Amino acid sequence: MSAAQRKPPAPVALSRADLRARLAAPRDPARARSDLQTAAQLLTAEDLKPYEGRGAMAFAPPLPPDAPRRSAAVLVPLVERADGFSLILTQRTADLKAHAGQISFPGGRMEKEDADAEAAALREAWEEVGLDPKSVEVLGRLDPYRTVTGFDVTPIVGAISPPLSLKPDPVEVAEIFEVPLAFFLDPANHQRHSRTSPTGAVRAYYAMPYQDRYIWGATAGMLINLYEVLTAS
Repeated sequence: MSAAQRKPPAPVALSRADLRARLAAPRDPARARSDLQTAAQLLTAEDLKPYEGRGAMAFAPPLPPDAPRRSAAVLVPLVERADGFSLILTQRTADLKAHAGQISFPGGRMEKEDADAEAAALREAWEEVGLDPKSVEVLGRLDPYRTVTGFDVTPIVGAISPPLSLKPDPVEVAEIFEVPLAFFLDPANHQRHSRTSPTGAVRAYYAMPYQDRYIWGATAGMLINLYEVLTAS
């Protein structure tokens, strides 16, 4: 465990108004992040290092470029604690067909009854972790994110005031936990890892290990975007 992981992150002095303003700052509306884009960019990173964690990591094979894509939304839930914001994340259950055991934001595919991505993210957060939509103040959106598994994800950032009364859906969520926002806003915690598949292909991705949690892939990619938006001058 690195010193950055052992040492508690310093609080970040951001208010809800600050977050809202930074999320509303002009950005290229056509810009989208993607698993494949990240993998290609990071393969040349000088600090790229092989994954050294315990257990196997399953990489989904990329879908063909012409494969149909599905719209999805996730909630990036920021809890306004006395010493600064913290971020709610979930650990998925080990027996799911997709992304089993991985760390993610509450979220999922958009349904016909969802008016927009905000409605979908709030509905999914209610279903997965019991977060009351009425308790969430939506602050804005991050850039869209395209996954190799065929989802076009819209990350919705929301603020919540404690106390919280969360209850994980036992089918999808093994655990709910919080990480200080300051941890993700410290570039010293942004790692670049790689893994070689059984076929010899090398996949590179962002990782942000926190204590005994391995945060990586699309979730880490969206957190990099959150860092860029909230620290832009």
